[in-house]
Amino acid sequence: MHPRTLGPPPPADAIIFGLKELPEDGTPLPHRHIMFGHAFKGQHAGRRLLQRFKAGGGTLYDLEYLVDETGRRVAAFGYWAGYAGAAVSLMAWVAQQRDATCPPVDTYPGRDALLADLGARLDATGAPRPRAIVIGALGRVGTGAADLCEAMDVPVTRWDMAETASGGPFPEILAHDIFLNCIFARPGTPVFVPKSALDQPRQLTVVGDVACDPDSDYNPVPLYDAATSWAAPVLRVHDAPPLDIMAIDNLPSLLPVESSQDYAGQLLASLLTLDTLDQGVWARASETFHSHMTEI
Repeated sequence: MHPRTLGPPPPADAIIFGLKELPEDGTPLPHRHIMFGHAFKGQHAGRRLLQRFKAGGGTLYDLEYLVDETGRRVAAFGYWAGYAGAAVSLMAWVAQQRDATCPPVDTYPGRDALLADLGARLDATGAPRPRAIVIGALGRVGTGAADLCEAMDVPVTRWDMAETASGGPFPEILAHDIFLNCIFARPGTPVFVPKSALDQPRQLTVVGDVACDPDSDYNPVPLYDAATSWAAPVLRVHDAPPLDIMAIDNLPSLLPVESSQDYAGQLLASLLTLDTLDQGVWARASETFHSHMTEI
């Protein structure tokens, strides 16, 4: 890594490897970057990033689009994002039971510590467990979310593409206490909770938008326009009855040990092929990048 304040710029043939987005300073990007760009799903900030690549002539190998021959991602934080996202969503529901909003969250030393803390919070409410619905339940993210719910004895309804193929509306979502959105947004993605739902009779009081694409044209939860944070995990979009949106965009960091070990293990095989960027997962990622650059 070459922060501009700590040394000379990297050589022209450098591959710059990171995770989260670059600072939005508008500078041209002439290098090859491996990172999560969040630029291929209609995000407005993503378009600005691609414009910087166009200006500099560089290439984005987006970690979200490293796929094998069948189109399946070779590495993803998804399971732990779903697991942590479901946990924070349950924390939001717990806070609502005492007419409050979710307090700040922080990292846990491991999964067992998270489960012990969350279980104690749920038990302290004295209320029956809430009912949750997971959409995208067959994917990594949805599997993690459903596993957390099961670990907390939270009844969970699992939906995937077959259950949402009608395009909506989906009154079943409003009949649950918690909705966990775990889908990969793309053109044609239906709206799961429209703004009109705010004033409808509903059991729903927490939306855990684990997918978290508020800046995307394909956002299936168009009730908010910015991610939430560790300091303020939810955004209240309606009162009486409440509806809180949990949309933290770095959820795996809640469980850094499990997330890091899992992701590193998945990604290592691809990193060992960086000397053949014109083949395999890297070639496919480059093709994805260049296909989107035609729109810039």
